Amino acid sequence: MRGDIMKNAMIIVLLFAAVSAAFAQPTIEWQKSFGGTNSDDAYSIQETSDGGYIVAGGSRSSDGDVTGHHSSSHPGIFTRDYWVVKLDSAGNIEWQKSLGGSENDYAYSIQQTSDGGFVVAGFSYSNDGDVTGHHGIPGDSLDYWIVKLNSIGNIEWQKSLGGSNNDWANSIQQTVDGGYIVAGRSNSNDGDVTGHHGITGYPDYWIVKLNTTGNIEWQKSLGGSGWDVANSIQQTGDDGFIVAGYSTSNDGDVTGNHGSFDYWVVKLNGSGSIEWQKSLGGSDSDYAHSIQQTSDGGFIVAGRGHSNNGDATGNHGSSDFWVVKLNSSGNIEWQKSLGGIDYEEAYSIQQTVDGGYIVAGRSSSNDGDVTGNHGESDYWVVKLNSTGNIEWQKSLGGSDYEVAYSIQQTSDGVFIVAGYSHSNDGDVTGHHGHTSWSYTDYWIAKLSPQDGISENSVPEKFDITAFPNPFNSSVTISLSVIPGLTRNPEIEIFDVNGRMVAEIPANNPVGAYGIRPGNGSTPLTPSVRELIWQPADNLGSGVYLVRARFGACEISHRIVYLK
Repeated sequence: MRGDIMKNAMIIVLLFAAVSAAFAQPTIEWQKSFGGTNSDDAYSIQETSDGGYIVAGGSRSSDGDVTGHHSSSHPGIFTRDYWVVKLDSAGNIEWQKSLGGSENDYAYSIQQTSDGGFVVAGFSYSNDGDVTGHHGIPGDSLDYWIVKLNSIGNIEWQKSLGGSNNDWANSIQQTVDGGYIVAGRSNSNDGDVTGHHGITGYPDYWIVKLNTTGNIEWQKSLGGSGWDVANSIQQTGDDGFIVAGYSTSNDGDVTGNHGSFDYWVVKLNGSGSIEWQKSLGGSDSDYAHSIQQTSDGGFIVAGRGHSNNGDATGNHGSSDFWVVKLNSSGNIEWQKSLGGIDYEEAYSIQQTVDGGYIVAGRSSSNDGDVTGNHGESDYWVVKLNSTGNIEWQKSLGGSDYEVAYSIQQTSDGVFIVAGYSHSNDGDVTGHHGHTSWSYTDYWIAKLSPQDGISENSVPEKFDITAFPNPFNSSVTISLSVIPGLTRNPEIEIFDVNGRMVAEIPANNPVGAYGIRPGNGSTPLTPSVRELIWQPADNLGSGVYLVRARFGACEISHRIVYLK
């Protein structure tokens, strides 16, 4: 049974906007540099239920914006802590926390949880300070380190997971039962880890399912005799999981490798058993960093592609953003190589409310698909349509080096992006340290449309209302449709993770998953069509998106379910 994963507090979510919109190339609404005089690198950002943002990464600083850094056990060496920063909607710091011990600790993934707190994952070398239960030799080996924070950043619990070798978490998500799914890589075959496929020094995907208090429910080592690293995991609409990373194996769990590093995409059931797996790429090296299930039940995956054969076409030079759209069985629907003659790498991709995609990473090019590069490596943000064609692209940064690791569409329909910056010119102001390779700041940029939201013709064709809203049992959805349409809109309802939880096809008065026509409503007439949705028992409280679509026109509306 699903837990009550989405509480009333989660009112603002990434995929929900009142109206689908087309954007001109965006400009920076605001940007902020956060950190101290040492190195501070952001790897994960998410919009929070209050309209602000939560950011996580690593910090070696103990001044500027950073307090509470844990002293190194090595004189003269500045080790890293997890650094978690809560921002308000304008990018001002509300609170910040340094978490860790006397060795290096890096946070790579953070998510707001259903209770309004946060869960963060990465790796730790420490076994002191905030960290207990380390499995190997502190300072010499890594554990997954999972930390549950309350709404103001205080630790509720923490877990070190792994074995005597190196174990590194890259991605965490709260699951519908209130627990957590974690993915990364493991070189261990002892402690918490069983089933390792490779030789010592060659990692497996290590997938760990935790309960609500961080205890292991199950764990799986996936891979072969080569190098297998999981970078991204998400729960799917069937309560299974999709995971992506890269692999050099062609044995064990892995088939179809093209010659070097391939994207390796694995679909798991709810117990962690493999349903299917796909090796994607060419004869060169291809590394997947981010995957998400799409509204059609397929998947979008992005990373770095060097190949220009096999599954990959259109490579521009050194390495490109390589974006691949898969169907629900993992077969390629389309793929795009994006970039220029120099180096590009995508770290984050997300489906947008208009059915397209937003991708972020780094670019050193200023040709091909890339314009506006500021000097070295810039944040490169690319908006794609539903078939992977570029709608706009934006280079963000200064004369030095910037890398974007995380992007998200916000509740107002625009974008928030996070990573790190060495610059203090161009688009970047407020850098805290030396602008050299050794000194970085968190750099957060909020992007907005250049000319404001350019609404399409949807409002002239549809109006959508819901009553009561919020609701606790059923909701009546009213669609005002212009007279003369020869068929009805298609209606779909999505949860916070973009999974379709209910639908009614065009011209079909009977919906799936609890949608039915409203009182007195018949197909095609009258001009107002009423639909009643009663959520299935396994759905929890939270925000849902109702989307009405007629041909190329669509409109969306948020509803709040209080179970």
